[in-house]
Amino acid sequence: MNASLKAEGLHTYYGKSHILHGVSLEVAEGKITALLGRNGAGKTTTLRSLMGLTPAREGRVTIFGVDTTRWPPYRIAASGVGYVPEGRRIFANLSVDENLKVPREHDGPWTPERIYALFPRLAERKENRGRQLSGGEQEMLSIGRALLLNPKLLILDEPSQGLAPLIVREVFAIVSRMRDEGISVLLVEQNARMSLEIADFAYVLDDGAIVHGGPAGELAADEARVQALAGASAEEWTMG
Repeated sequence: MNASLKAEGLHTYYGKSHILHGVSLEVAEGKITALLGRNGAGKTTTLRSLMGLTPAREGRVTIFGVDTTRWPPYRIAASGVGYVPEGRRIFANLSVDENLKVPREHDGPWTPERIYALFPRLAERKENRGRQLSGGEQEMLSIGRALLLNPKLLILDEPSQGLAPLIVREVFAIVSRMRDEGISVLLVEQNARMSLEIADFAYVLDDGAIVHGGPAGELAADEARVQALAGASAEEWTMG
């Protein structure tokens, strides 16, 4: 199966701090790949390296078969990658409608009208400013804005963070639907159980290194390992 995204041996630093230690992963075309791990494991840094926001000092990133290792973020986004960062980053003073007009439209099936059909709650709050929305509505707006780029690959960083359980389920149902639309998804999450329910493949990151990679269903069935995700150490993951 073709890979929409492939990272090989990424070493990323913040100043002198060595954060990622040879991270390698793949996102299969039209599939959901989950990147799991406890807080501080290096998940967000991995995404920042893939998007060119914090470029890796060593290693290679290939997106849709093209080497994008040294590309700036805007060029990566323009190649068909939608990125929903942690914390949503919507424009607090703009209305929902204005937020959806920020991305330059790309040809494809996703239009503001279709976003409103996907998220009826946003349609009801069209004139509300970003700061007046609930956390769940802000997440929907953030995903909707990324979809307007008509991406072939969607990268999501902690979409469930700070959301009520019912809203989390709703957001994950939307992520599942992206796969049905033929979009490849890389999902970074601390909510391991919910992620493994919808993902096809899963990696576990611990202390800046990939310590597990395999079918999501197999990992979901290993109760001890799912529990260990809350505070897994590399030693635990490489044993057994």
